Amino acid sequence: MIFAQIAPEQVNPAQISPIGAVLPLILILFVFYFLLIMPQQKKQKAHKKTLDELKEGDRIITIGGATGVISKIKDNIVTIEFKDGAKIEFIKNAISQVIKPQT
Repeated sequence: MIFAQIAPEQVNPAQISPIGAVLPLILILFVFYFLLIMPQQKKQKAHKKTLDELKEGDRIITIGGATGVISKIKDNIVTIEFKDGAKIEFIKNAISQVIKPQT
C-alpha cells in the first residue's frame, strides 16, 4: 500500500483570530438591539406617557377590550364608567389605549 505523505510545512490549519471569532456575535447583538429591543423600549415609553397624561372624561380601551369613560383618577387607580352606568375600578396599567375623539 502506498500512503500519501504530506510534509508538515504544507499543512496550514486555518488560524482564526479572536476578533474574527467575536465579530459575528457582536454583529448579531447589534441587530437584535436595533430590531427588537430599541422599538420595544420606545413603545413602552409611549404607553407610559399615555398613562401619565390620562384625565377624567377620556374614552379608553382596557387590555380586556372593554371601552368606557374615565370618571375618576386616584393615584394608580382609575374608575371607568361604562355605557350601562356601571363603574369599575382598574389599575392604570390595565388601560390599553386612549380613544381620540374624531374631528
